[in-house]
Order: sequence, then C-alpha cells, then structure tokens
Amino acid sequence: MKSVNRRDFLKLSGTTLIGMTLGGVALRANAQEHLSEDDATAKALKYVSQSTVEGSQCGNCMYVQGDASAEWRPCAIFPGKQVNTNGWCSAWVKKPG
Repeated sequence: MKSVNRRDFLKLSGTTLIGMTLGGVALRANAQEHLSEDDATAKALKYVSQSTVEGSQCGNCMYVQGDASAEWRPCAIFPGKQVNTNGWCSAWVKKPG
C-alpha cells in the first residue's frame, strides 16, 4: 500500500469534504452557466479551460458530475457552474476506479 504524506492527506480530506457538501443531484440540476477563468473562485483555484497538466483534466476528476460525453459538466467545487471537461484546477483529484 502506498503511504500518504500529511499534506496530501489534508488536501484530499478537505477537497473531499467540499465535494460531499456541495455535490449531489441538486448540483446537476442547478449548474447551467459555464465557468469563466475570470471568476473569483476560478482564479483562486487556478482554473483553466484547457489543462496543461498531463493526465489531469476535469473530465477525470472526482468532483465533476453529469454525462461523461458532454463537453461542459457540473462540478462540486464550483456550484451552479459547468466546467470544461478539458479544463483543470488546483482542487483536481483523480476519479477512483
């Protein structure tokens, strides 16, 4: 089993708590507006609509929900907004499985 250092554990725990709190059916129903890179929360989390981090995209993040074939999907980190599946932000966590 791979050991997890303290920083990674805290990051994963914090983002998981946020995702669980903001996620769910209500998120999918309310997310309509596309997230802009100029949005204050997007800037704080360094969101970009085209990922420059190899293998890390919104489409394979555990916080993105909705139809896997859609270009824009709801994200638990940005309630009420849709993110580009090719995007990335600093809250990215690989989807299990």
